[in-house]
Amino acid sequence: MASLEVLAARFRSLAETTTATRAPLYSKLSAAAADDPGLVRLLQAAPEQQQIPVLLFAAVHHLLLQGLGSELAAHYPNLATAPASGDPVPLFRAFALDHADALTELISTRHTQTNEVGRCAQFVPAMGLLADERGALAHIDVGTSAGLNLLLPRYSYEYEPGGTVGSSSTVHVHCSARGDTAVPVPASMPSISRSIGLDLMPIDVLDDDEVRWLEACVWPDQADRFARLVAAIDLARANPPDVRRGDAVADIAELVHEAAAHGHPVVTNSWVLNYLPHDVREDYVAELEALGAAIDLSWIIAEAPAQTPGLPVPTADPPEEITVVSLVRWRRGERSVRRLATTHPHGYWLRWERSPD
Repeated sequence: MASLEVLAARFRSLAETTTATRAPLYSKLSAAAADDPGLVRLLQAAPEQQQIPVLLFAAVHHLLLQGLGSELAAHYPNLATAPASGDPVPLFRAFALDHADALTELISTRHTQTNEVGRCAQFVPAMGLLADERGALAHIDVGTSAGLNLLLPRYSYEYEPGGTVGSSSTVHVHCSARGDTAVPVPASMPSISRSIGLDLMPIDVLDDDEVRWLEACVWPDQADRFARLVAAIDLARANPPDVRRGDAVADIAELVHEAAAHGHPVVTNSWVLNYLPHDVREDYVAELEALGAAIDLSWIIAEAPAQTPGLPVPTADPPEEITVVSLVRWRRGERSVRRLATTHPHGYWLRWERSPD
């Protein structure tokens, strides 16, 4: 169990670095919590790997989404048309301590879990390259959460500059293209004939409580992400994606072979592999290597190299903290790796890299 001093430092770091620009509410709450042992202590109920400030914030957000704490909820941009002015810290502290039992139950049994559909903007250009090469694709998303990234063909995308792809949809993903190299936006949506998700603890889109937790993990300052998530969940509920409960290492082979009967198998990962212990991540890579030795396979990786050592991703020295999109291909048993782009972790922008000569 992390000490109060260590946990307080995590809150202070979050306030000073991660949240200051895109999440001012969480930045203010993080700074206050760092100096409040009563709030910090709540986080000690979490499993060691989940003793992170955003877990406490997600637990509070979850209760607000249930309709509790209307005064505090008035300060959350995604829950109030016009967020209240004034200091939310006293309200947050009072709410958290008044609901300590409920928060402890959530913190001890849940883990941070996002299903950011904006990351589909990172996959679409790579999927287009693969569709041009191989025709119909079969998508296997590992660490899929609720499976919302499996709905990639049902969203519309705008790359600015670069153009649009996808038909009209209630879920619209906007991605700014940066740099001098044009993003290879496909002329039409790549054909994906089969989509399967794999997750150790998947979210059931038909379960209101599970969906609420998924929504709670979105930072409330980012109301655009929250609204887009709600719209994607609505699409998923109308036609639920095929999501399987299972282990990334033990179960990936069976799913790849199943998918390969319907099209060229493409495995995707986005901000998932950083949560795996190093030895498990190595086993996962080895499993894909074994599969690629037997059948043609592609793997699109969108991960931060600094947090995922051991992946076959070209990176700087020291490894980059930024998200890098790479494409690993196995053809006739031979592996090739191409670094495609750097990107915002939620897909807000994409910087495509020039192909090697």
